[in-house]
Amino acid sequence: MGKLDGRVALVTGGASGIGKAQAVLFEKQGATVVVADRDESGARETAGAIAADGGNALGVALDVTDEDSVAAAVSATMSRYGRIDILSNTAGMFDHFAQTLDTDRKLWDTMLAVNLTGIYTVTNAILPHMIAAGKGVIVNIASGAGLRGGGGGAAYTSTKHAVVGYTRQLSAGYGKQGIRVNAIAPGLIDTPMVASFSQDEDTLAGLRQQPAGRLGKPEDIANAALFLVSDDADFIHAVTLPVDGGLIETL
Repeated sequence: MGKLDGRVALVTGGASGIGKAQAVLFEKQGATVVVADRDESGARETAGAIAADGGNALGVALDVTDEDSVAAAVSATMSRYGRIDILSNTAGMFDHFAQTLDTDRKLWDTMLAVNLTGIYTVTNAILPHMIAAGKGVIVNIASGAGLRGGGGGAAYTSTKHAVVGYTRQLSAGYGKQGIRVNAIAPGLIDTPMVASFSQDEDTLAGLRQQPAGRLGKPEDIANAALFLVSDDADFIHAVTLPVDGGLIETL
């Protein structure tokens, strides 16, 4: 018996990194997984690898900044499986610590479109189906930068703070309709996004300071997400869980 037996989970950003780790783990715990990513070939590759291992997965193109793309992905999922029980809003992008005077309007708007409006768009496309079913679980991937300053640039930090607020409001607005919403605030995780700066001196100093003393793995976030979307966390609502090796508590 898996923790997610019989459930359908859609994971955005599922072609790589944290999204891929969630897709693989959710399927191992019994879920049918829809791997959604703007990198359609990557999404299909991840879904194909899951299927080759005996799992049930579908890879679909989904660009969180394109309402038509989101609608098509949700429609394809509903047509094939009839429901979506779990949504993981994982797709996101980083601004490489660009401070506000180094953040032009194009970068600001792009970060908002992907990291915040994208979560809003995907959630609004799926939430009515969850409400109709009388239940559903959403996990939003925020960031340690959503809990403090200094974890990213002006745009990234602003969007991730907003994700934390959006998570709380979703819970307040729809919890009594059977929708359970939480977020995860990853720290430094060994993904392509972090690889570009993981060896600079500030990052290495942070790693030396935090209790875990290492980069996190995508699987560390996937394990936390599994807990939050499973029945083990049935009484947990509106929480943003730091999964960062203790970094935020030791800064």
